This record gives sequence, structure tokens and C-alpha cells, in this order.
Amino acid sequence: MVNIINSFEMSKQRKQKFNPPVPENLDKTGLSEKLVEDLIFKLLLSRGVLTGRQIAVEICLHFKIIEPILSNLKKQLFLTYRSDAGINDFAYMLTEQGRTKANVAVESSAYIGAAPVPFAEYLKSVQSQSIQKENPGLEELQHAFHDLVLEPHIFFTLGPAINSGRGVFLYGAPGNGKTSIAKRIHKCFNDAIYIPKTLLISGDLLKFYDPQWHKSSDEKGLNYDRRWIKIERPAVIVGGEMDLDSLGIKYNPQTKISEAPLQMKANCGTFVVDDFGRQRVNPIDLLNRWILPLEKRIDFLTLSNGIKFQVPFDELLIFCTNIDPKELLDEAFLRRIPYKVKLEDPSEEKFRQIMKFVAPKYNIEYHDEMIDYLISNYFRGKRPFRSCHPRDILEQIVNASAYQRIQPKLTKDLIKLAAFNYFAAMEQSNKKE
Repeated sequence: MVNIINSFEMSKQRKQKFNPPVPENLDKTGLSEKLVEDLIFKLLLSRGVLTGRQIAVEICLHFKIIEPILSNLKKQLFLTYRSDAGINDFAYMLTEQGRTKANVAVESSAYIGAAPVPFAEYLKSVQSQSIQKENPGLEELQHAFHDLVLEPHIFFTLGPAINSGRGVFLYGAPGNGKTSIAKRIHKCFNDAIYIPKTLLISGDLLKFYDPQWHKSSDEKGLNYDRRWIKIERPAVIVGGEMDLDSLGIKYNPQTKISEAPLQMKANCGTFVVDDFGRQRVNPIDLLNRWILPLEKRIDFLTLSNGIKFQVPFDELLIFCTNIDPKELLDEAFLRRIPYKVKLEDPSEEKFRQIMKFVAPKYNIEYHDEMIDYLISNYFRGKRPFRSCHPRDILEQIVNASAYQRIQPKLTKDLIKLAAFNYFAAMEQSNKKE
């Protein structure tokens, strides 16, 4: 295991493929002066008084770029000085004329924040950081799934699927780790990536960075264009709530702010459709939506102004389902998802291995005789083993012990209580059926 970890750490230190350089002047940003002025107007309308350097930080442009713009706005009487703020800087506020300008800018879009990155620059970044260029091997998979107990053959089935960068079906009975595996697959890809905080597409601003799905991995001292943010490769996970509308650009008519759809936020990472087949849309209709992206690696989206544009579909699409894919889709559709990985129920031996692996995480000492008791009384001949059972039963023991104010242990009494609480509802449901 030492060699695996060392190999993994060495691979993490590979040279970064893409690093957005700090623009030296306004032309290098690809933005118009008016767009930057509007961002400044709206920011000051919202915040009242800010120094030039504070404004630069807020809109993520270097002070030397916005300083001449601020000076020009001051000359035009849109801004005024509130006070001196150090060398070559002042505290700025809007004049009445400036406030009028700011209100007009807000009517066009209420967006306040980082200056956008032109769409063409984003396309270059996706090409440079493509998930297709990543080739995780056994070491990376073992590191990503180090906290799961998996059969060895899973690595050799899942590895090629991950390397394909295309579509994967994870299927099997509930509780055998489909979602747990899907949530960790993005960790197989070592390199962090850069994404824009906001995009400029055909005159529209599109919010892109989403802290729900994008985990920052910024390091102090890094020198790059702050309109971008360095993140771990994204892992976007959706469930039964997903519908076709959620795969389009979200537009708020009140604020006139647009937001990138989930699959676009997943670019250069993974997009997980959990519990596939139970969405509010027919599975065939949903998969129809993915045919072009899966085959051509591109998607088409529509802006609020009606303009359609092409965007890369550069992600590993993962479907998790309790239903056999053959029952959901016909052969033609299944061919478009080249990899199907079935997660079987664990054997009794594997169940014991999982229990032995998980017990220390709950500060519970493992005892073979107590697991013999658990298996003979609540599993053998009564129900199939599931990979989630050890964890769930141990959590029941921990909670029962906390209530009784005793040290959690594997005892017959606590096992009886845990099994009763955990399995009773399932047994009642089975009787009704």
C-alpha cells in the first residue's frame, strides 16, 4: 500500500495543464470598457463606498486595469472621491449621475461579481483540461475507493469504464454501493482544474461557478487570472428530482441573471444520475436527451435572448439504478452506454470483511462470535446480505448506546435492538406485499 500511495502522490505533482495568465491590460481580458464600468456602477450602488483596490478584488481584475477606468469615470462626474486611500488610490462613491447610470445597468442585469471570461477562453480551457486526457490506473482507483471494501474484479471492470470518459451504468440491488462508488469516481482524476466564475456568451452573462458542486482547491501564492477559480474535478449528482428543464440554462426574469445547467458545470468531471428510472421523466426521453452529447461530445443550449450555442460535453456520465438496464431501455440505447457494471450482493465472507473494516470507524471492537450471532439469527436463510448492512447496523448500535449512556459494543442485546429497529419496517412492508 505504501508504494500505491507514493505513486499517487507523485502523480498529483504533475505539471498543471492549464493556468489562466493574469491579463496585463483591458484588451487582454477580452472585455469592453462599458461592461467593466457597469460592473463598477452596480457594485458601488450595492456597497456604497469602496476603494479602487477593493473594487478590483470584487470584480477580479487587477487594479492597474481598472484604475484608469475609475479615473475616467471620475472625470465624467459619475464617481467622486470620499477620501484618500493610499498611494494612487481613493475611496469612491457614486454621484447622482453615477447612480442613474447604475440603475440603468441593473435594469439590464442585476449581476454583481467577478468580471466574466469570454466563452472562447472557456472552450480552450475545456480542451486543455479534458477528462479524455486523464488515464487513471489501479493506483488511482484504489486511492479513490480506499474507504470502501470492493471485490478485486470491480477495479478491473470499473477502470476501463472510467478511462472511457463516456457513459457507465452502475446497477444492482439497493444498498450495495452504487451511489458510494459514483460519488468517489471523480477522485480518480488527480489534477485540479480551473473554471471561470462567470462566462460572457453573445453578450449574456452566465454564472458558472457553483460552490455546491465546485470544491475550491486554491493555494496561497498562486498567480493566475482571478476571474477563474481552481477546483477539484467536479462531481455533480442529481436524483429523482431531475427533469429535462433542469438540463437547460436557468434564467431569472427579475434579476436577468442566467446560470449554467448542471451538465455544463460537470464538464471535465463526472455527472451522476442517481436512482435512474425514477425521475419525473420517462427514462427513454431522458436518455434521448443524452444521445448527441454521448456520441458527439457536444451539447446545445439556448440563452435567454434566444441564441443557441454549442458547448463541450466533456464528462463521465454515470447512471445508478436498482433496475436492470435491459428492463429500462432497448438494445439500441444500451449500445450508447458502453459500460455496465453490476454490483452483486456480498458473500457471507465479504460481509464479515466489511464489518471488520467498518467497526473501528465507530470505535467498536470486532468480535467473530458476535458476528456469527448476527448472521445466524438475522441473515442466514432470512434475507440477502447487502454491503450497507454493516454500516447501518453499527450506527444503530452507536445510537442505542448513546441513549443508554454506555460504551458501544457488539453484544447480543445491542445486536437484537439494532436488528429490530433496522429490519422491522422492511419485514412489515414485505408482509403487506
